[in-house]
Amino acid sequence: MSDLDLQVPAAFDPFAEANADNSGAGTKDYVHIRIQQRNGRKSLTTVQGLKKEFSYNKILKDLKKEFCCNGTVVQDPELGQVIQLQGDQRKNVSTFLVEAGIVKKEHIKIHGF
Repeated sequence: MSDLDLQVPAAFDPFAEANADNSGAGTKDYVHIRIQQRNGRKSLTTVQGLKKEFSYNKILKDLKKEFCCNGTVVQDPELGQVIQLQGDQRKNVSTFLVEAGIVKKEHIKIHGF
């Protein structure tokens, strides 16, 4: 029995890479486009995570003209500035941001439904 060297496997953490500080996951490089359901058929599209050097009001003005919807810029204590648009504009906003050169397609995450 003493000839056998038993190796006890160490505890394996499957989320170790995701929790690492230097990994790409979880960083604030992404632009998150979400939808929030209001009442009935009404919905709200939110865009967060844009870089601070962009003028949110100018982007909002172009989005409102392009998609014929109303919107506003909201200051959130945790998330910073968030663009809110009326209706489900997730695909429209993502294509607009890519075509305008504001964000690369790899850095956009679309959430909802």
